[in-house]
Parts: sequence; structure tokens; C-alpha cells
Amino acid sequence: MTMKINWYKFSAPSAFYPLAGKLIPWFWALAALFGVVGLWLGLLVAPTDFQQGEGYRIIFVHVGASWMSMFIYVVMAFWAAIGLAFNTRLSGMMAAALAPTGVLFTFVSLWTGAFWGKPMWGAWWVWDARMTSELILLFLYIGFIALTRAIDDPRRADKAGALLALVGVVNIPIIYFSVKWWNTLHQGASVSLSKGSSMAAIMLWGMLFCALAMWMYTIAVVLTRARGIILERERHTEWVKTLLTQNAPIAPIAQAKAK
Repeated sequence: MTMKINWYKFSAPSAFYPLAGKLIPWFWALAALFGVVGLWLGLLVAPTDFQQGEGYRIIFVHVGASWMSMFIYVVMAFWAAIGLAFNTRLSGMMAAALAPTGVLFTFVSLWTGAFWGKPMWGAWWVWDARMTSELILLFLYIGFIALTRAIDDPRRADKAGALLALVGVVNIPIIYFSVKWWNTLHQGASVSLSKGSSMAAIMLWGMLFCALAMWMYTIAVVLTRARGIILERERHTEWVKTLLTQNAPIAPIAQAKAK
């Protein structure tokens, strides 16, 4: 006897909310585990680079943050497209939950890139094609958040934000392929699906574990933020009222947001 799970039911906020609550602790645990392993490999086990010295170790944060800054925007645009196509409430909530974490990783990418660039290029910032397009990505995230919060009606805000997210997604391939399309100071990819890796295996594993930690962290934070958005937007529904009466500690928070 096989048990079939109807995944479509989780598109409803009332069904997604408890599911997210069950998943969040697991993703926090995975983020901590992968983070400890990645930093241990990257900072303590990996050898010193023969060209860049100890300064190269910033890649264990920089590369993962850069990957996540682009990946989160693609996922945000995906949810935005789903919301526009099917007019689902949860899609707009997920896009709104993703944006702040996208801002965080884009800022970390730019910040660590500046610290990497100073000893390598002799300058904190240059108007390199990849750095400039990454800066534009930061402005797109901030613009999305500002636009959606400037509109009082959540459904109208979701649609306006979705249009901006879909227009801005064209910047992602520009960031990724900028080092191939233009003559830039930024080095090319050290990891390629077609060519493999040009770095030592222990360095690669450290970088991948750090990237996985950021991925797990993103899922945990976004699910947590999405649950808060669901409570705020669905506060007038019966299931939220019932939930608040059954779970007194979260009631003051939801009621404060409702005011």
C-alpha cells in the first residue's frame, strides 16, 4: 500500500505554516553542521595558496555569499511568476520573505569582495563588470522591498514587486557571464560543471560546505520570516484566530503587527 502526499495543499498558507514550523529546526541544525565543517576545512585544514597567501581564505565566505545572492533572486522571481500566473497568496509571501536575505548575501558578497580586492588589486572598489552588476543586484533587492512596503494593499504590492523581480532577473546572467563577456579584473570561475575544479580538493570541499551552510541558513530564515508574514496577512482568518488562542506566546506578537 502506497501513501500519496498531496503537495498542492501546502500552497495554502494554513497548510504551509505548520509544515514550515516542522522543517525550520532541521535546516538550522544542517546550517550549523555544514558551517562548522566548512570553516574548519577552510580556515584550519586547507593549505596556504601559493599566489594569494592567507588572503584567499575569504573565498570560503565570499563565493558562497555570491552564489546565494544570485540564487535567491532567481527563486524570488520564480515565486513572483507563480503569483502572477496563478494569483496564489503564498507566492507573494515567499517572495517577500526571500528579499531581505537576498540583501544580506549581496551585501556580504560586495563587502568580502572589497576586502579581497584591496590586497589583490590595490583598491577597495573598481567599476569592474561583475562588481557593478552585483551592486545593481543589491539595488534591485532594496527596490523590491521598498516598492512592496510602499503599497498598503498586500495583493497589489505583491503584483508590483513581482513585475520588478521579473524585469530584474535579466541581471543574473549578466553577473554570471560578465567575466566571459568583458575584460574584467575579477577572476573566472574556479568551479565549472564542464571543466571541473581548478583548486585543491580540500579547498573545494571547504568552499562547498560553507555554501551549503548558507543555503540551509537561507531556507531556515526564509521559512521563519514567511511564517511571520502569514500570521500578519492571515490574522483575520479563523485558523489564525484559533492558532493564537491555542498558542498564547505568539499572540502578543501577531496582535502587535495587526495594529
